[in-house]
Amino acid sequence: MRLEKLAEYCCEIKAGYVAGESMACHTSFKIGGPADIFITVSSKPQLSALLKKCKELDVPYMIIGKGSNLLVSDQGIEGAVISLAGIDFIRADGERIMCGAGAALSEVCRLALDNSLSGLEFAYGIPGSLGGALYMNAGAYGGQMSDVVISAECVNSEGETVFVEASRMELGYRTSLFRRSGLTVVSAELGLEKADKAGIEEKMNDFISRRKSKQPLEYPSGGSFFKRPDGNFAGALIEKCGLKGFSVGGAAVSEKHAGFIINKGGATCDDVVRLGRSVSDRVFEKEGIRLEPEVILIGRSGKNS
Repeated sequence: MRLEKLAEYCCEIKAGYVAGESMACHTSFKIGGPADIFITVSSKPQLSALLKKCKELDVPYMIIGKGSNLLVSDQGIEGAVISLAGIDFIRADGERIMCGAGAALSEVCRLALDNSLSGLEFAYGIPGSLGGALYMNAGAYGGQMSDVVISAECVNSEGETVFVEASRMELGYRTSLFRRSGLTVVSAELGLEKADKAGIEEKMNDFISRRKSKQPLEYPSGGSFFKRPDGNFAGALIEKCGLKGFSVGGAAVSEKHAGFIINKGGATCDDVVRLGRSVSDRVFEKEGIRLEPEVILIGRSGKNS
């Protein structure tokens, strides 16, 4: 009954929804059971209204972007999954870019290039949204979101608007205030610098070429599966332990880059979780270093919890 009322409310505020939507369609791993109700919002007012309604109806909710760092339970997700994919505006103003949380990082990078703005080249090829990138403080090739973000407009669990300056975001290695506070990033302002357009494009092309040559982009995955341990690299440790190609069900350690766990075809969340645990245990046994997942496991608890 609560979900039916939420669905009716979605119609009232013109937010798209699907009941029982497979989360495998909304994650880069291509894994995951059904969400009770999957809702796509296209504006901050819609999001605020939905969060208030979820609280009123006591319906649990989860916010997602492009699902590039998520591993969803085979049992699916209870309550509402709210996608910010529709809040995807991007615009430049001088040396600043304003963008919605659902904007693809690759598109933000291309707009920066079009406007001869440098500083975001590291993000080109990261398969995520602006909101997800801030949530994780995504980074690569010596750059990270904390280098470029100025401020973010957020919504709290009460549906109220909150503005957060970069100095208050607590951006660290794959962590942020947003992971702990219940704040949802709706949009952000990035500060870049004018530079030679050809030079910016050269960097972007170099970074995307490196990704294609070193990462298993031909397979579904959640990106780097483990966090980088202090003073070392997860992929190097896994390879040193002879685990390239090691598999459980449809999940395998990539032969191309050992830091990636890939979906070879038909992998379940349980396959990935068991493989990740086995790899972490093997590395700890041989190298004395415990690898911790960077990919976030969400959804109903069950055999893969």
